[in-house]
Amino acid sequence: METKLYVGNIAFHTTEEGLKKHFESMGRVIEAVIVLDRLTGRSRGFGFVTMASPEDAKRALGLDRSLLDGRVLRVNQAEPRERGVGAFFEKNGRRGQRSFDGREREGWRQEGRKGSGRKW
Repeated sequence: METKLYVGNIAFHTTEEGLKKHFESMGRVIEAVIVLDRLTGRSRGFGFVTMASPEDAKRALGLDRSLLDGRVLRVNQAEPRERGVGAFFEKNGRRGQRSFDGREREGWRQEGRKGSGRKW
């Protein structure tokens, strides 16, 4: 089973091939991807490496704080991406957001203004 790792603090000039070679010392790498900015096409400084097995991924976690192209990498197990605007607000403790189809989320109230507590 493949396991995806998050790699942060990647140097802007690091290539996907260089990232892949760095992780191959820990096991078989299926894919190495550096996330690019949509507007500029430049690296956003993080990416993902997919290892062939959970055992390889566990060994690759040992590369946390290793040096690649002059930068100290941060390596963690990747977490599934939360979708939509509401995920941001949920994580940051805000309530009362509507979903994209205009319906209020079940059981949520606005807590922004003092004493309002009214529904959106």
